[in-house]
Amino acid sequence: MNNRQLTNLLRSIAAAYEVKGENRFRINAYERAAATVEHLPNEVRDIWKDGGDLTEIPGVGSSIASHLDELFRKGEVAYFKRALRDLPKAMFEILRIPGIGAKTAYKLCSKLDIKDSEKAIEQLKMAAKKGKISKIEGFASKSEEEILEGIKELKNRKEKMNLSFAQGLAQKMIDYLNENDENKYILKIYPLGSLRRMSATIGDVDIAVATKNPKDVIKKFVSFPETEKVVVAGKNTARIIYRGRQIDLKTMDPESFGSLLQHFTGSKEHNIHLREIAQKKNLSLSEYGIKKKIKGKLQLKKYKSEEDFYKSLGMEWIPPELREDRGEIEAAQKGELPNLIEQKDLKGDLHIHSDFPIEPSHDLGVDSIQKILKEAAKLKYEYIGVSEHNPSMSKHSKKDIIDILKRKKEYIDEINYSRGNKLPIYVFNGLEIDIKPDGELAIPEEGFKYLDFAIVSVHSRFRMSLDEATKRVLEALKHPQAKILGHPTGRIIGWREGYDLDWDKIFDICKKNDKWLEINSWPNRLDLQDEVAKEAVKSGVKMIINTDSHAADQLGFIKYGIATARRGWASKNDIINTMSYNKISKILKGGE
Repeated sequence: MNNRQLTNLLRSIAAAYEVKGENRFRINAYERAAATVEHLPNEVRDIWKDGGDLTEIPGVGSSIASHLDELFRKGEVAYFKRALRDLPKAMFEILRIPGIGAKTAYKLCSKLDIKDSEKAIEQLKMAAKKGKISKIEGFASKSEEEILEGIKELKNRKEKMNLSFAQGLAQKMIDYLNENDENKYILKIYPLGSLRRMSATIGDVDIAVATKNPKDVIKKFVSFPETEKVVVAGKNTARIIYRGRQIDLKTMDPESFGSLLQHFTGSKEHNIHLREIAQKKNLSLSEYGIKKKIKGKLQLKKYKSEEDFYKSLGMEWIPPELREDRGEIEAAQKGELPNLIEQKDLKGDLHIHSDFPIEPSHDLGVDSIQKILKEAAKLKYEYIGVSEHNPSMSKHSKKDIIDILKRKKEYIDEINYSRGNKLPIYVFNGLEIDIKPDGELAIPEEGFKYLDFAIVSVHSRFRMSLDEATKRVLEALKHPQAKILGHPTGRIIGWREGYDLDWDKIFDICKKNDKWLEINSWPNRLDLQDEVAKEAVKSGVKMIINTDSHAADQLGFIKYGIATARRGWASKNDIINTMSYNKISKILKGGE
């Protein structure tokens, strides 16, 4: 059973418990475990097979760990079978429909006699069209409309957006809402959900506005010139379709804005954990504030800021990127949250492709080094690394490759020399070198003497086994000038999952030989993934945030790599390119 199947199973158990009225804490435990497994970089079964302690997986306690052990040993779990007993399989299919919870799904299956999971959604659709659902107690004709809309949304659901695309949509709407706001209706405005947490992929775009005039803000929102469809416009919320994507607006009085911002930033698992803490203190959380029973009556306390909201629960404010229930709540309670990396901390970018005619194995950059330097100056960098792909081995002789690398070194030396001490940015001469399937690097050994450093990356044969892929990368990292492992898993979001590596072995060689793992800021990569970056931080492995830019204006992508590093709990000290030129030069060039 792979992680995706395991995630579905754990969520099914949580749904079964909800239908059967089990303890809320038990339901939450399975929901948290499912969320963790869904985003785990390694297969749970592989961890178990290698003798690993499953309780070390965040959200997996001793009870769930023992059930997983039984699952992997026997292929089934007696406890799970009992939990799912007497529940129609069709209800778990119906649960996929947006807006339908476990109890509703069970009730629909029971009252409409829906049993076949393969036909469940179609049977539900027909029942709604024939008006059968409105006849069930607790349902109305509006329920049928919502269910039909949910089924339509499920069938038309598109792949998730990458972070940069979603952020672009949100920013365009935010700029529009702020534009010509002479009456100052918009006091504060933020994105919400996974976008505010800067996740690699985003479902829908949600925006929150603090205002005393929700009616006017919503009127302007639904009047957005590029709106394809206004789905709904209520008193405090609205929804439109723009570029085929759903954008939701939530307005709130400034006095409760901190509560709304926290509630809808999530993640779901983070909020579940907060609710558990609140319940133990006899508190109730919502987007309006925190309710507490005083003299037998529930009284609501509102919060203007998230800082005050978290403080009232006995913890420091948690940066949105960390809100995934991966230990951030416990750290906040102890005042031990990391001081996360910020863009101002970076001094350079070492993975940039220029238009130098290196006749590469892959794509060439489109801009000159001079143009790239001008963009780097805007970011206040002290240095850049120009690291084109290695010259194509199939199209060049050994001598050709050496001649090209020599010419590039002379060209960069000329740029650095002619600049003298008047320009603030130094150009390091790097190269992104293919790792062959056997771990060898795709340039002659003599070529390395013309480089300041090498980025080594996999660009072929992605379907190797864990052991083969790990051996390949370890072999490449043995070379003394292989300083950086580029886009370490080779993933392309929405297209290629990437390959698995034995991270313990990778971390070990990096620590022992002063190698760095790249966090690649390219929006379709964001590789190293945040979960693995967090493990690297924990293991004391240094990382470097690069853009992999192929054009000067792509240097701005660095913000996505920074977001990924922050989600991985990285501080300034975990990231190599926070070093000044003088310090990093000593490492790359021996102090030249």
